[in-house]
Amino acid sequence: MSSLLTHRLAFLAKDNNRALLNQGLRGIEREALRIDARGNLAITAHPKNLGSALTHPQITTDYSEALIELISPPEHDIATSLTRLDAIHRFVHAKLDNEMLWSHSMPCLLPEEKEIPIAWYGASHIGMLKHVYRRGLALRYGKAMQCISGIHYNYSLSEDLWRRLKTEENASGSAMDFQSESYIALIRNFRRYSWLLMYLFGASPALSKNFQGRRDFPLEKFSEDTLYLPYATSLRMSDMGYQNDAQAGLTPHYNNLDSYIKSLVEAINQPYLPYVEMGTQQNGEWIQINTNRLQIENEYYSAIRPKRVTESGERPLHALAKRGVQYVEVRCLDIDPFEPIGIDLKTGYFLDAFLLFCAMNKSPMTDSEESRENSENFSRTVTQGRRPDLTLIQHVSQITLKSWGLGIIAANPGGCRFT
Repeated sequence: MSSLLTHRLAFLAKDNNRALLNQGLRGIEREALRIDARGNLAITAHPKNLGSALTHPQITTDYSEALIELISPPEHDIATSLTRLDAIHRFVHAKLDNEMLWSHSMPCLLPEEKEIPIAWYGASHIGMLKHVYRRGLALRYGKAMQCISGIHYNYSLSEDLWRRLKTEENASGSAMDFQSESYIALIRNFRRYSWLLMYLFGASPALSKNFQGRRDFPLEKFSEDTLYLPYATSLRMSDMGYQNDAQAGLTPHYNNLDSYIKSLVEAINQPYLPYVEMGTQQNGEWIQINTNRLQIENEYYSAIRPKRVTESGERPLHALAKRGVQYVEVRCLDIDPFEPIGIDLKTGYFLDAFLLFCAMNKSPMTDSEESRENSENFSRTVTQGRRPDLTLIQHVSQITLKSWGLGIIAANPGGCRFT
């Protein structure tokens, strides 16, 4: 356990500080495909009795009309968040007409790509912008890739906690800067250790043989209709998932907030030749927002993002630059197929403790070599994580996943529940 982690936990354990740990916020976004009674993708429109997908705060759609997204409001206690998410699920299930929600991250049996319906948000300017953005995703990644589902876990610590830590550590700069850079430090540590989450919670080692992913991916036959990797934990988070050449090598810097913003701004404004050749319109209809490497910042797929609630009409990167980081969004969790709402309370407690560990522990700056190591460790775990003798890279040396994982858990923040 680092001296910084020990010091910070001792500070937060004081009587006048302990309550701060209960003042952060948690929120969950659960994606799920609507399916018909035979287990095939529903090609019906988003049910009207669920409200407007454009404006409803808790029930919307992601890529497809069939890919519903259920959002719990921010709560201080993850147990309350899960209770709220359960209530939203019950409401949705009661409104579905002879349809169900698919309980896995990798898609159900999909129709031909042309028959997968892109989400529609109406003819307003913002509605059409969201729809055209998704048309662009179809061109760039294929529709099947957009039908992969997951759990997003939103996590914050209270601003009072960050202010007291800044005072305790006599840190320079503004309170906003200290909070933002502390969240960026959390993200650096998350990238170092997130392979542990994939080992513990990865739940997509297999997929339908008709899934139109990478054909050069070394999958094996499990049954007549199923392909798999014998030791995989999460094909969703592997190169089989949401990847393309334009995003290859696009790794924003996480050594400070400004460099992170700059790297994504460059990608949003950098033309990419294959997209330029497609153009933005065909037969008088928009097919993508622009021809750059990223249409918007949210197109960049990352296991974790720094976030700030935006104001009306505000871009996410502008909000970060103006008001700093408010919370982080963890995006690498598979849907738990054994849980009706896709995640359980023990997982939530573990995530809270893991993210607090990442936030309070020392977090050295990351160079190119370590960044490659982090990516390699993550990749090994999602494709081979259940291999008994699997090794990862730790400062150039090899270490078994088991011994490193046990070492992280042994350093868990006192008083936090991993189970």
